[in-house]
Amino acid sequence: MSNGDIFLGELIGTATLILFGAGVVAGVILNKSKAQNSGWIVITFGWGFGVLAGAYTAAPLSGGQINPAVTLGFAIEGTTKWEDVPYYLLGQFAGAMVGAVLCWLAYLGHFNLNADRDNAIETLGIFSTRPAIYHTGQNLITEFLATVALMVPILAMVGGDRHVDGIGDAGLPALLISLLVVGIGLSLGGPTGYAINPARDLGPRIIHALLPIPNKGTSEWSYSWIPVIGPLAGAAIGAVIYNAAF
Repeated sequence: MSNGDIFLGELIGTATLILFGAGVVAGVILNKSKAQNSGWIVITFGWGFGVLAGAYTAAPLSGGQINPAVTLGFAIEGTTKWEDVPYYLLGQFAGAMVGAVLCWLAYLGHFNLNADRDNAIETLGIFSTRPAIYHTGQNLITEFLATVALMVPILAMVGGDRHVDGIGDAGLPALLISLLVVGIGLSLGGPTGYAINPARDLGPRIIHALLPIPNKGTSEWSYSWIPVIGPLAGAAIGAVIYNAAF
């Protein structure tokens, strides 16, 4: 695959992921949404389906990694060439920002309700993660462990000599990986909102800061490094564990 294919595939796939993922959170949180207050289980399945749609959409072009942490893990494991990594990352971060804008457009009328202070809510949780308890060490450990729990099963299913370039290239395992993401959300998502994907968190956070959403609240830049460093470290250690054990 060419560098252009990698960039375009990851852009489209990650945009699809974020449109589904941010979209389900918007549906649950925003006032006047038909899905309002439908809860955490709906959110976790929405993100899981987002992984499924994004990975399969990107697969013909890039393999469908759609996550910088997964790309780092594949590179350490040996499947992805290190010279290809920048093109994956550029596509993923660009796609995450595009997906965030698309979610905003889809729910534009609901976001605009924030102009009425009686209906206003902070909107960062639609775009990026926020911890339930703000504690740097605890939040970092949670994101680290959740991404180890993502990376090791992914590599066990599609790594090694299987010659698979990403999640979406894996056929049936892609569906199982999507269910794995649902499981991580249900089991480990409570403390931090389970970013487990630096692009998924940072790209939409940037867009949240830029969008003209009335009374949107803070973008919490002081926390923003944790959903980046935690997943990258978790994926790296997950790949090391896989290489050592398998």
